[in-house]
Amino acid sequence: MESEAFEDIQKGGGALRTVKDLSAGALGGIAQVLIGQPFDIVKVRLQTTTQYSNALDCAKQIFKNEGPFAFYKGTLTPLIGIGACVSIQFGAFHEARRRLEELNKKKYADSSLSYGQYYLAGSFAGLTNSVLSGPIEHVRIRLQTQPHGAGRLYNGPVDCIRKLCGQDGVMRGLYRGQTVTYFREAQAYGVWFMTFEWMMNQDAKRNNVKREDIPSWKVATYGGIAGEGLWLSSYPFDVIKSKMQCDGFGAEQKFAGMIDCFRKTLAVEGFGGLWKGIGPTLLRAMPVSAGTFAVVELTMRAMG
Repeated sequence: MESEAFEDIQKGGGALRTVKDLSAGALGGIAQVLIGQPFDIVKVRLQTTTQYSNALDCAKQIFKNEGPFAFYKGTLTPLIGIGACVSIQFGAFHEARRRLEELNKKKYADSSLSYGQYYLAGSFAGLTNSVLSGPIEHVRIRLQTQPHGAGRLYNGPVDCIRKLCGQDGVMRGLYRGQTVTYFREAQAYGVWFMTFEWMMNQDAKRNNVKREDIPSWKVATYGGIAGEGLWLSSYPFDVIKSKMQCDGFGAEQKFAGMIDCFRKTLAVEGFGGLWKGIGPTLLRAMPVSAGTFAVVELTMRAMG
């Protein structure tokens, strides 16, 4: 017996749904970057240097020494790229969810997903997205951490990409830190989507309403809480990724790979070194994730 999802795909409805998923995700990604970029540069500076005593000190020094626009350093790349990344995340998640629903209906005559399956669908979305997010974040981190003024290394994202590829090739240069990016993305987005779906489903059940009738302020709240779960579950991977992606080349390279970076971070900074910058990250996570889910959910409702 074919599932409704499979029948929709056969009729062409699956293609239309995918377009809606991708469009809503792209708008959510733009909102995510514009809300979160100032927090992100503080997080990356704290992860990769020791010159700041805390997040507030970091923000003050950036403002004083580099000006207010410094909080949006490297924004062009993620504004274009993260829009595409979030679009892929939501498109991949909903496609995986539909395939799992189809499998469940064939096997159990019930298309409902377990929360383990929501996690798997989210992890699949993260892995799919990581092909883009790895190099995009690498370029952003290089631009965010380069010296200010005359000592700057890159004239912009295109120049940065060209120099990274020229120094160590595409895979070892532009895609540096990709292995740890896979781990981070799979864990982070598995937890992100699973947490959001659980809260939305519990609300619908508790109040006996349809999902689309859940008010937007609740959607934003649940999205924000899911964002906290995303970072708490994956942050050490993100620290290692940032360290590897601002590392030098050739004789200046400190880390041979992901495991070496973990080992050296623990040896020099202790367990706390894997959580540097978690404060501004969690502060950023709530509004960014709330905005992303609210924009995506409301866009999908508006598109029918």
